[in-house]
Amino acid sequence: MGHKVNTLSNRLGLIFGWQSLWSNNYPERIKEDFKLRKYLENRLAKYNVSRIYIERNLNRVNITISTSRPAMIIGKGGEEVEKLKKELKVLTKKVIQINIFEIKNPELDAVLVAKTIARKLENKFSYKKAIKICLAAALRFNAEGIKIKISGRLNGAEMARTETYKEGRIPLSTFRADIDYSMAEAHTNYGIIGIKVWIMKGEIYGKKDMYNFFKLRSKKKNSYKEKKRRNRI
Repeated sequence: MGHKVNTLSNRLGLIFGWQSLWSNNYPERIKEDFKLRKYLENRLAKYNVSRIYIERNLNRVNITISTSRPAMIIGKGGEEVEKLKKELKVLTKKVIQINIFEIKNPELDAVLVAKTIARKLENKFSYKKAIKICLAAALRFNAEGIKIKISGRLNGAEMARTETYKEGRIPLSTFRADIDYSMAEAHTNYGIIGIKVWIMKGEIYGKKDMYNFFKLRSKKKNSYKEKKRRNRI
């Protein structure tokens, strides 16, 4: 089961949270989320964007962008972020709030690792060297395991093939295992090459409702409520 299903969706509600937070008007909001993510991925393609999280409150849309280059997105004095807000406001016709979350170790982020390999392949870099560099970097930053699968016409071969490279352990059937997963495509002269990346960071005991920045936000709200209760008492 764990080897067939998407690693992240298989752990939703157990140790991982959702990347979109809203409760009604599903068809309309799914369509709008798709437009927002597609626009941001194209607009910020050069800025090492990992994942985009969307939270909605009445007429406001809160977008959290996780990236390893926050300064590039923010710009001087926040100019770039303000431009981005205006562009998204025209697209959605709603008030937009953008938060930037910095990824301190991009070597342990499956999305960024997959994009890095894809970028190197498009620049005619050897796929074996690119994969070995990523494997070594992940282990150097204390990853318990990393697995990379690459498929297509590798090195311009006439027949497509699939190769898998693995270091450490990747227990896909263990639900408490904190495994990050992503896939990317490299568009080369010989066709499309698919890249899949799994990174094992450790094990999580207990339920993890949301990602770090949502957790911090909920803690602040709870602390504010506790202060109110104390004042009443």
